[in-house]
Amino acid sequence: MKKWKQIFRVLLFLDLEDGRLNLFEAFPALKRFFYRRKYFAWIRTFGDLAFLGLILLGLFGPQDPHRNIMLFLAWGVWWTSVVLSWFFLGRMWCAFCPFPGLGRLLQALNWSRLKSPPKWLTCKGLHLATAGFFFIIWAETVTDMKNSPLLTALLLLSIVAGATIMGVLYRGYTWCRYLCPLGKIIGSAATLAITEFRSDYEKCKDCKTFSCRRGRDHLRPCPVFLGAYHAKNNLVCLVCGHCLILCEKDSPALYLRHPLREQIINKGRYITCSYVIPLLMGSQIARFVYESLYFTPIQNLLGFGKALTFTFLFAVGTLFFIELIKGGSILFTFYEDELFGRFSPMVPVVMPLAFTGELVYRLQYFLEELGNFLPTLGRQLHLSFLLNYHFTVPPWAIKGLSYFLILLGVAGGVYVARYFYKREFEGLVPFKNYLLINLLLFLSAGLYLLFQP
Repeated sequence: MKKWKQIFRVLLFLDLEDGRLNLFEAFPALKRFFYRRKYFAWIRTFGDLAFLGLILLGLFGPQDPHRNIMLFLAWGVWWTSVVLSWFFLGRMWCAFCPFPGLGRLLQALNWSRLKSPPKWLTCKGLHLATAGFFFIIWAETVTDMKNSPLLTALLLLSIVAGATIMGVLYRGYTWCRYLCPLGKIIGSAATLAITEFRSDYEKCKDCKTFSCRRGRDHLRPCPVFLGAYHAKNNLVCLVCGHCLILCEKDSPALYLRHPLREQIINKGRYITCSYVIPLLMGSQIARFVYESLYFTPIQNLLGFGKALTFTFLFAVGTLFFIELIKGGSILFTFYEDELFGRFSPMVPVVMPLAFTGELVYRLQYFLEELGNFLPTLGRQLHLSFLLNYHFTVPPWAIKGLSYFLILLGVAGGVYVARYFYKREFEGLVPFKNYLLINLLLFLSAGLYLLFQP
């Protein structure tokens, strides 16, 4: 009972000094799972085979969306599961990701140059990966990819190809660290996770070998060139546990924490989040409008085609949120420090809404298509009895869940804004500015609620 009280206290009450719970100590079986690397290998192998099956179904299966289950498995089950995992496991999905599977195999066979990634990649990877992710969102929408098995399979293949080429050219998970379009969004969202993988500073401070970063005894080092002692946030660490078998001091551990802890500590200092958040929110508003009754009148007013109208909405939405975040940060009056550097305190205020908004979008598709899964499987396999298992999730239930999640995101933003106003920036932010910051947050939420399909 004491253990569960600790869990609830950590999750519900923010304590920046001592507000974490070592899950390896609380649940020794979890630690054993991480140490037994064969479990990770089995899960990765299953994922690789499952994705191979999806790609084959997309390339060679029926192209009628009502006769091919790969669309629901890819866009409904897989992508929704990834989004949900953000809030609980951080970037742990990346530890099992099938995209670098072929590249990992070629490296194991020594069919790779195993060179360090070049400087241009480490400097420009963020921009390229962010651009790639939002190109995927744009293409997903304007090509109606969720109804095309072939296009979906080609998208998956293109990501596998990119990861494989990087795996052949460079060592480790160069693709995952610098270029993966999904990796940047997952990393940004992982800063809201209730778990974090961190080293114990007291154990690491006297380390002379830094095996977690350099490797030892023919064991390869951290696949994303980080090392446990450098994992200060959730942006990069894959929670793969590889550093556990490398560390000689038993330092790394999985911790439970308050979901807003990392946001409040860093106050919008992550450049990755500053890039991703306005683009993500702008894309969400554009996608919500695209699938609502508002889109046709807007298209008629502009006189554009569907693709150009969506592109216009995407751009306008992104610019709107760039200015909103910039204005909110100015209202805090304190956004630069000699030691801390420049930061954007409005980013952590809107982040909960941004990522719950993505969850809303993915869940809507999942719930709308859930009742069609068995009939689609029946048509694909010619099992007519499965056609009788069709059902529909009531639209009011989907909308109610969407509103609840959006309001939950707003509640998280209100909490961050209040914490900054009352504690972090105590006495620095005028009360009228604090009210305007909350008004900007509620304006954002109002747009989400207004344009729900």
